[in-house]
Amino acid sequence: MSDPNDTRDGLKLTDRATLSLLATLEEGEPVTQRSLAARIGVALGLTNGLLKRAVRKGLVKVQQVPAKRYAYYVTPKGFSEKSRLVAEYLSTSLTFFRQARDEYSGLYEQIQAQGHKRVLLFGAGELAEIAIMSAQEMDVELLAVVQSGCNLENFSGLPVYSTMDGMADDAVDAVVITSSDTPQQAYEDLLEFFPAEQIYAVPLLHISRNGQAVEEGAQ
Repeated sequence: MSDPNDTRDGLKLTDRATLSLLATLEEGEPVTQRSLAARIGVALGLTNGLLKRAVRKGLVKVQQVPAKRYAYYVTPKGFSEKSRLVAEYLSTSLTFFRQARDEYSGLYEQIQAQGHKRVLLFGAGELAEIAIMSAQEMDVELLAVVQSGCNLENFSGLPVYSTMDGMADDAVDAVVITSSDTPQQAYEDLLEFFPAEQIYAVPLLHISRNGQAVEEGAQ
């Protein structure tokens, strides 16, 4: 279940959904709540709740149209709220980017200090992109990206593998977790292939090792 207070990509889930809701409704196209839920990527029940909240706050007005349907319109107050959410998203996203970049740079410094150089990334996505950019300033060699079920052959210049088959060998010095969706599960899965001291994670992922959250890379 999604956490409504998750701010990993800049905004809480409810704020992200509200922003998507307002952006979709401002297009002025008649929509059903079910189609609206599909377009903004949240459950139908949450969509209903978001609409009621938006109407109650004066962000959206609703008008009944033929065939027992409803049309939704973004109010001037709704447009102002959308602008505020966009500005907040951009600001917090930039803060998140800088934090992630600094933490991955620090992680690579730890890896280098322990005499490691050849690094495997586990997880394809925004964090992997940041980790790849951070590595360009460090003396580490990124080998590949592993992403379960991925059909990509290349990710930001690195080969992509959908399984760990053949990856857990002497060629890999360290594995860096770049999975933002299920980082704890990623760590647990990696333990089947690598010892804990070879698995690294940045603090922002809040991964726990033996019940204790990771504060500085591998422990």
